[in-house]
Amino acid sequence: MIKILADSTCDLSEEVIRKYNIGIAPLSITLDGKTYKDRIDIKPDDFYAMIDKLNAPPTTAMPAPTEFLSIMEAAYAEGTRAFLCITMSSGTSGSYQSAEIAKTMFLESHPDDLPKVHVVDSLSMSHGSGWLILKSALLRERGMSFEDLVDFNEAFKKHVKHFLSVDDLDNLIRSGRLTNASAFIGKLLRIKPIMSMRDGKGAIVAKERGRKKVLKHYVSAFQERNHAIMNDFIIIGYTSDKSIALNLKGQIEDIGYHGDIYIMQMGVAVGTHVGLGGLSMFFMEKDRKHDGLLVNEMQNLKRKKDEVIGKMAEFNAHFNGHRKE
Repeated sequence: MIKILADSTCDLSEEVIRKYNIGIAPLSITLDGKTYKDRIDIKPDDFYAMIDKLNAPPTTAMPAPTEFLSIMEAAYAEGTRAFLCITMSSGTSGSYQSAEIAKTMFLESHPDDLPKVHVVDSLSMSHGSGWLILKSALLRERGMSFEDLVDFNEAFKKHVKHFLSVDDLDNLIRSGRLTNASAFIGKLLRIKPIMSMRDGKGAIVAKERGRKKVLKHYVSAFQERNHAIMNDFIIIGYTSDKSIALNLKGQIEDIGYHGDIYIMQMGVAVGTHVGLGGLSMFFMEKDRKHDGLLVNEMQNLKRKKDEVIGKMAEFNAHFNGHRKE
């Protein structure tokens, strides 16, 4: 059997974690001087209810290597000899480095058995690593070998597409989860920014006016980028307002997508950086298409030009028809 483990920022639901026996190493969250273990001592709804009442910004800390190590040792005692660990991006958290230390400690304590251990830097945030974890669990259930699971994750981890919109960028800027350029741009924009991942950190790739256009952007990008073979499921994430996620799910179903759509709440560790009103979407894209604010603005301009040309053609046809009369 292959044991899959992760840190708590994967934000997978408790149902999925139990069903596929995924080991979770919790991050620590400090709120007004009190420290909690993510998913254990504090739940998302409790956190989002108190977030506006905090006296100081919340902080997070990566799992200690012993958190990963204890999961591996427990599974080893039950006979497991292959371990696949998928962590949040090393560009946004120390979880990857902590898991690598745990791997070294584990292998040193079992020199005669030589168990197989591989740690994946997902280059993702939240349900981005969660997407890889759930996909790996499904492939494991279908009989994929440990080596093939490693190859899949390393070959396709850069193809997991992220979209995240927030009501307030301050949390992401303060925590360093955005690139410096995106933080600067975000402060200038007075409309809703849409973020994705670039080189393991968050980056603003588009801007829209209002929630409806944000949802439209998500749907249209999914239609264009969807990897039909890989996406037997997608994940929609939210922090405090599930109704927005349900709205997006309905729009994805309306365009003819028939795979599973998981709606999962972002956990406390991720929520400290995203804040209230966060909405995300994760899926596998067929090609690694460059995504950036300038690229999207140029595409929007081209679409607007095409719309104007189409309207002008209709007007000219109508006008010429009247002249002939």
